[in-house]
Amino acid sequence: MSRDGRRLGLRRNWRGNVSSVVPEKVGVVGGGRMGAGIAQVFAATGAKVSVVEGDTASADAAFERIRSGLNRAAERGKLDVPVEEVLARVEIITDPESLPGDAGLVVEAVPERADVKVAVLTAVERVVGQDTVLATNTSSLSIAELAAALSRPQRFLGMHFFNPVPASRLVEVVTGPETAEGAREDVLGWVGALGKTAVTVRDSPGFATSRLGVLLGLEAIRMLEEGVADAESIDTAMELGYRHPMGPLRSTDLVGLDVRLAIAEYLHRTLGERFAPPRLLRDKVGRGELGRKTGQGFHRWE
Repeated sequence: MSRDGRRLGLRRNWRGNVSSVVPEKVGVVGGGRMGAGIAQVFAATGAKVSVVEGDTASADAAFERIRSGLNRAAERGKLDVPVEEVLARVEIITDPESLPGDAGLVVEAVPERADVKVAVLTAVERVVGQDTVLATNTSSLSIAELAAALSRPQRFLGMHFFNPVPASRLVEVVTGPETAEGAREDVLGWVGALGKTAVTVRDSPGFATSRLGVLLGLEAIRMLEEGVADAESIDTAMELGYRHPMGPLRSTDLVGLDVRLAIAEYLHRTLGERFAPPRLLRDKVGRGELGRKTGQGFHRWE
Protein backbone atom coordinates (compact mmCIF):
# COMPACT_ATOMS: atom_id res chain seq x y z
CA MET A 1 0.00 0.00 0.00
CA SER A 2 1.29 3.49 -0.83
CA ARG A 3 2.42 6.07 1.68
CA ASP A 4 -0.79 7.99 0.92
CA GLY A 5 -2.79 4.87 1.69
CA ARG A 6 -1.13 4.54 5.10
CA ARG A 7 -1.65 8.24 5.78
CA LEU A 8 -5.36 8.04 5.08
CA GLY A 9 -5.86 4.84 7.06
CA LEU A 10 -7.02 2.82 4.07
CA ARG A 11 -7.72 -0.90 4.22
CA ARG A 12 -8.77 -3.75 1.97
CA ASN A 13 -12.47 -4.21 1.75
CA TRP A 14 -14.11 -7.12 3.54
CA ARG A 15 -14.18 -9.23 0.39
CA GLY A 16 -10.37 -9.15 0.40
CA ASN A 17 -10.15 -7.37 -2.95
CA VAL A 18 -6.59 -6.05 -3.01
CA SER A 19 -7.37 -3.29 -5.53
CA SER A 20 -10.40 -1.96 -3.62
CA VAL A 21 -9.85 -0.02 -0.43
CA VAL A 22 -12.04 2.07 1.84
CA PRO A 23 -11.01 4.39 4.66
CA GLU A 24 -10.50 2.51 7.90
CA LYS A 25 -12.56 5.18 9.67
CA VAL A 26 -15.47 7.11 8.14
CA GLY A 27 -17.70 9.77 9.63
CA VAL A 28 -21.26 10.55 8.50
CA VAL A 29 -23.02 13.64 9.84
CA GLY A 30 -26.77 13.12 9.67
CA GLY A 31 -28.50 9.81 10.23
CA GLY A 32 -31.62 10.28 8.10
CA ARG A 33 -32.47 8.08 5.13
CA MET A 34 -29.45 9.24 3.10
CA GLY A 35 -26.96 9.36 5.95
CA ALA A 36 -27.99 5.95 7.26
CA GLY A 37 -27.61 4.49 3.77
CA ILE A 38 -24.13 5.99 3.38
CA ALA A 39 -23.13 4.65 6.78
CA GLN A 40 -24.51 1.22 5.89
CA VAL A 41 -22.54 0.81 2.67
CA PHE A 42 -19.24 1.90 4.20
CA ALA A 43 -19.71 -0.34 7.25
CA ALA A 44 -20.66 -3.29 5.03
CA THR A 45 -17.45 -2.74 3.07
CA GLY A 46 -15.30 -2.89 6.21
CA ALA A 47 -14.99 0.66 7.55
CA LYS A 48 -15.57 1.69 11.13
CA VAL A 49 -18.32 4.30 10.83
CA SER A 50 -19.23 7.09 13.26
CA VAL A 51 -22.67 8.62 12.63
CA VAL A 52 -23.46 12.01 14.17
CA GLU A 53 -27.02 12.73 15.25
CA GLY A 54 -28.12 15.59 17.48
CA ASP A 55 -29.97 13.80 20.29
CA THR A 56 -30.59 10.36 21.75
CA ALA A 57 -33.93 9.79 20.02
CA SER A 58 -32.51 10.71 16.60
CA ALA A 59 -29.42 8.59 17.29
CA ASP A 60 -31.57 5.55 18.11
CA ALA A 61 -33.65 6.10 14.97
CA ALA A 62 -30.49 6.34 12.83
CA PHE A 63 -29.14 3.07 14.22
CA GLU A 64 -32.45 1.33 13.51
CA ARG A 65 -32.41 2.63 9.93
CA ILE A 66 -28.98 1.10 9.45
CA ARG A 67 -30.06 -2.18 11.06
CA SER A 68 -33.19 -2.34 8.88
CA GLY A 69 -31.17 -1.62 5.76
CA LEU A 70 -28.68 -4.35 6.57
CA ASN A 71 -31.50 -6.82 7.29
CA ARG A 72 -33.03 -6.06 3.88
CA ALA A 73 -29.64 -6.53 2.23
CA ALA A 74 -29.19 -9.86 3.98
CA GLU A 75 -32.67 -11.03 2.94
CA ARG A 76 -31.83 -10.26 -0.70
CA GLY A 77 -28.52 -12.09 -0.49
CA LYS A 78 -26.53 -8.86 -0.84
CA LEU A 79 -24.65 -9.20 2.45
CA ASP A 80 -22.03 -11.93 2.86
CA VAL A 81 -21.36 -11.37 6.58
CA PRO A 82 -23.75 -11.42 9.56
CA VAL A 83 -25.72 -8.24 10.18
CA GLU A 84 -24.48 -7.98 13.75
CA GLU A 85 -20.87 -8.13 12.56
CA VAL A 86 -21.46 -5.07 10.38
CA LEU A 87 -23.40 -3.25 13.11
CA ALA A 88 -20.46 -3.75 15.47
CA ARG A 89 -18.51 -1.40 13.19
CA VAL A 90 -21.10 1.39 13.62
CA GLU A 91 -21.20 3.89 16.45
CA ILE A 92 -23.72 6.69 16.90
CA ILE A 93 -22.46 9.90 18.48
CA THR A 94 -24.26 13.16 19.25
CA ASP A 95 -21.54 15.75 18.55
CA PRO A 96 -19.14 16.30 15.64
CA GLU A 97 -16.40 16.89 18.21
CA SER A 98 -16.52 13.15 18.97
CA LEU A 99 -15.60 12.19 15.39
CA PRO A 100 -12.25 10.37 15.09
CA GLY A 101 -9.57 12.87 14.19
CA ASP A 102 -7.86 10.33 11.95
CA ALA A 103 -10.94 9.56 9.84
CA GLY A 104 -10.07 9.18 6.17
CA LEU A 105 -13.44 10.57 5.07
CA VAL A 106 -16.33 12.48 6.62
CA VAL A 107 -19.55 12.89 4.62
CA GLU A 108 -22.08 15.58 5.53
CA ALA A 109 -25.68 14.45 4.91
CA VAL A 110 -27.81 17.09 6.60
CA PRO A 111 -30.81 18.99 5.11
CA GLU A 112 -30.35 20.89 1.83
CA ARG A 113 -29.72 24.32 3.36
CA ALA A 114 -26.41 26.08 2.78
CA ASP A 115 -26.28 27.64 6.26
CA VAL A 116 -26.85 24.29 7.97
CA LYS A 117 -24.26 22.57 5.81
CA VAL A 118 -21.65 25.30 6.39
CA ALA A 119 -22.16 25.06 10.16
CA VAL A 120 -21.64 21.29 10.04
CA LEU A 121 -18.67 21.36 7.67
CA THR A 122 -16.78 24.00 9.63
CA ALA A 123 -17.41 22.15 12.90
CA VAL A 124 -16.11 18.90 11.39
CA GLU A 125 -13.06 20.56 9.86
CA ARG A 126 -11.97 21.76 13.31
CA VAL A 127 -11.95 18.18 14.60
CA VAL A 128 -10.44 16.08 11.81
CA GLY A 129 -6.87 15.90 10.55
CA GLN A 130 -5.23 17.80 7.73
CA ASP A 131 -5.49 14.82 5.38
CA THR A 132 -9.15 13.94 5.97
CA VAL A 133 -11.35 14.28 2.89
CA LEU A 134 -14.49 16.24 3.72
CA ALA A 135 -17.47 15.65 1.43
CA THR A 136 -20.99 17.01 1.12
CA ASN A 137 -23.92 14.93 -0.09
CA THR A 138 -25.64 18.01 -1.52
CA SER A 139 -27.60 17.38 -4.70
CA SER A 140 -27.47 20.97 -5.99
CA LEU A 141 -25.70 23.54 -3.79
CA SER A 142 -22.49 25.18 -4.97
CA ILE A 143 -19.33 23.36 -3.84
CA ALA A 144 -17.37 26.60 -4.25
CA GLU A 145 -19.73 28.53 -1.97
CA LEU A 146 -19.61 25.85 0.72
CA ALA A 147 -15.83 25.59 0.38
CA ALA A 148 -15.44 29.34 0.92
CA ALA A 149 -16.12 28.80 4.63
CA LEU A 150 -13.41 26.13 4.97
CA SER A 151 -9.71 26.51 5.70
CA ARG A 152 -8.81 23.41 3.62
CA PRO A 153 -10.96 23.65 0.48
CA GLN A 154 -8.48 21.46 -1.40
CA ARG A 155 -9.67 18.47 0.68
CA PHE A 156 -13.36 19.18 0.04
CA LEU A 157 -15.73 18.03 -2.71
CA GLY A 158 -19.21 16.69 -3.37
CA MET A 159 -20.19 13.02 -3.03
CA HIS A 160 -23.79 12.95 -4.25
CA PHE A 161 -25.22 9.55 -3.34
CA PHE A 162 -28.65 8.48 -4.59
CA ASN A 163 -31.65 7.12 -2.74
CA PRO A 164 -31.77 4.31 -1.75
CA VAL A 165 -28.01 4.39 -1.23
CA PRO A 166 -27.38 0.62 -0.86
CA ALA A 167 -29.18 -0.24 -4.11
CA SER A 168 -28.13 2.75 -6.21
CA ARG A 169 -25.06 2.19 -8.37
CA LEU A 170 -24.18 5.85 -8.96
CA VAL A 171 -22.22 8.45 -7.01
CA GLU A 172 -21.85 11.89 -8.58
CA VAL A 173 -18.43 13.28 -7.59
CA VAL A 174 -18.44 17.07 -7.81
CA THR A 175 -15.15 18.97 -7.80
CA GLY A 176 -14.85 22.58 -6.75
CA PRO A 177 -12.33 25.06 -8.17
CA GLU A 178 -9.89 24.31 -5.34
CA THR A 179 -10.43 20.56 -4.98
CA ALA A 180 -7.06 18.78 -5.12
CA GLU A 181 -6.62 16.03 -7.69
CA GLY A 182 -5.46 13.70 -4.91
CA ALA A 183 -8.72 14.15 -3.01
CA ARG A 184 -10.73 13.40 -6.15
CA GLU A 185 -8.68 10.28 -6.87
CA ASP A 186 -9.13 9.06 -3.29
CA VAL A 187 -12.89 9.45 -3.55
CA LEU A 188 -13.08 7.72 -6.93
CA GLY A 189 -11.24 4.76 -5.42
CA TRP A 190 -13.57 4.61 -2.44
CA VAL A 191 -16.64 4.73 -4.68
CA GLY A 192 -15.25 1.78 -6.62
CA ALA A 193 -14.60 -0.09 -3.38
CA LEU A 194 -18.30 0.31 -2.54
CA GLY A 195 -19.16 -1.44 -5.81
CA LYS A 196 -20.59 1.75 -7.28
CA THR A 197 -19.80 3.81 -10.36
CA ALA A 198 -18.61 7.41 -10.11
CA VAL A 199 -19.17 10.18 -12.60
CA THR A 200 -17.10 13.34 -12.14
CA VAL A 201 -18.71 16.70 -12.86
CA ARG A 202 -17.60 20.29 -12.48
CA ASP A 203 -19.27 22.46 -9.88
CA SER A 204 -22.36 23.99 -11.48
CA PRO A 205 -25.91 24.58 -10.17
CA GLY A 206 -27.67 21.23 -9.95
CA PHE A 207 -24.56 19.44 -11.26
CA ALA A 208 -25.55 16.92 -13.95
CA THR A 209 -28.11 14.69 -12.30
CA SER A 210 -30.26 17.17 -10.38
CA ARG A 211 -30.25 19.64 -13.24
CA LEU A 212 -31.66 17.07 -15.66
CA GLY A 213 -33.75 15.10 -13.17
CA VAL A 214 -35.44 18.14 -11.64
CA LEU A 215 -36.23 19.61 -15.05
CA LEU A 216 -37.95 16.38 -16.09
CA GLY A 217 -39.79 16.16 -12.78
CA LEU A 218 -41.04 19.74 -12.96
CA GLU A 219 -42.37 19.22 -16.49
CA ALA A 220 -44.16 16.06 -15.36
CA ILE A 221 -45.78 18.05 -12.53
CA ARG A 222 -46.89 20.71 -15.02
CA MET A 223 -48.41 18.01 -17.24
CA LEU A 224 -50.33 16.65 -14.25
CA GLU A 225 -51.40 20.19 -13.32
CA GLU A 226 -52.68 20.77 -16.88
CA GLY A 227 -54.58 17.48 -16.95
CA VAL A 228 -52.51 15.96 -19.76
CA ALA A 229 -52.59 12.59 -17.97
CA ASP A 230 -52.77 11.19 -14.45
CA ALA A 231 -49.66 10.50 -12.36
CA GLU A 232 -49.66 6.76 -13.00
CA SER A 233 -49.89 7.23 -16.76
CA ILE A 234 -47.09 9.81 -16.87
CA ASP A 235 -44.79 7.57 -14.86
CA THR A 236 -45.66 4.44 -16.83
CA ALA A 237 -45.02 6.27 -20.11
CA MET A 238 -41.45 7.11 -19.06
CA GLU A 239 -40.80 3.70 -17.52
CA LEU A 240 -41.96 1.68 -20.51
CA GLY A 241 -41.40 4.16 -23.32
CA TYR A 242 -37.96 5.39 -22.29
CA ARG A 243 -36.88 2.56 -19.98
CA HIS A 244 -36.58 4.80 -16.95
CA PRO A 245 -36.45 2.56 -13.86
CA MET A 246 -38.85 4.95 -12.12
CA GLY A 247 -41.16 7.63 -13.50
CA PRO A 248 -40.50 11.31 -12.68
CA LEU A 249 -43.46 11.71 -10.30
CA ARG A 250 -42.72 8.51 -8.41
CA SER A 251 -39.09 9.60 -8.23
CA THR A 252 -40.17 12.96 -6.79
CA ASP A 253 -42.15 11.11 -4.14
CA LEU A 254 -39.09 9.07 -3.25
CA VAL A 255 -36.80 12.10 -3.00
CA GLY A 256 -39.39 14.13 -1.11
CA LEU A 257 -41.52 16.92 -2.54
CA ASP A 258 -40.06 19.38 -0.03
CA VAL A 259 -36.52 18.47 -1.09
CA ARG A 260 -37.41 18.77 -4.78
CA LEU A 261 -39.05 22.14 -4.16
CA ALA A 262 -35.97 23.46 -2.36
CA ILE A 263 -33.72 22.33 -5.22
CA ALA A 264 -36.07 23.80 -7.83
CA GLU A 265 -36.11 27.16 -6.02
CA TYR A 266 -32.31 27.21 -5.94
CA LEU A 267 -32.06 26.30 -9.64
CA HIS A 268 -34.74 28.88 -10.45
CA ARG A 269 -32.61 31.58 -8.81
CA THR A 270 -29.39 30.46 -10.48
CA LEU A 271 -30.45 29.11 -13.89
CA GLY A 272 -33.69 30.90 -14.73
CA GLU A 273 -37.39 30.49 -15.40
CA ARG A 274 -37.29 26.96 -16.79
CA PHE A 275 -36.83 25.76 -13.20
CA ALA A 276 -39.75 27.76 -11.74
CA PRO A 277 -41.62 25.41 -9.34
CA PRO A 278 -45.23 24.66 -10.46
CA ARG A 279 -48.05 25.78 -8.19
CA LEU A 280 -49.12 22.15 -7.70
CA LEU A 281 -45.74 21.33 -6.14
CA ARG A 282 -45.94 24.28 -3.77
CA ASP A 283 -49.51 23.41 -2.80
CA LYS A 284 -48.68 19.79 -2.01
CA VAL A 285 -45.70 20.79 0.13
CA GLY A 286 -47.90 23.32 1.91
CA ARG A 287 -50.40 20.54 2.72
CA GLY A 288 -47.64 18.27 4.03
CA GLU A 289 -47.95 15.82 1.13
CA LEU A 290 -44.21 15.18 0.87
CA GLY A 291 -44.14 11.78 -0.81
CA ARG A 292 -43.20 8.39 0.56
CA LYS A 293 -42.09 9.72 3.94
CA THR A 294 -45.59 11.05 4.68
CA GLY A 295 -47.53 8.37 2.77
CA GLN A 296 -48.91 10.79 0.18
CA GLY A 297 -47.31 12.67 -2.67
CA PHE A 298 -48.18 12.30 -6.33
CA HIS A 299 -48.90 8.66 -5.43
CA ARG A 300 -50.19 7.06 -2.24
CA TRP A 301 -47.61 5.03 -0.29
CA GLU A 302 -48.37 2.35 2.27
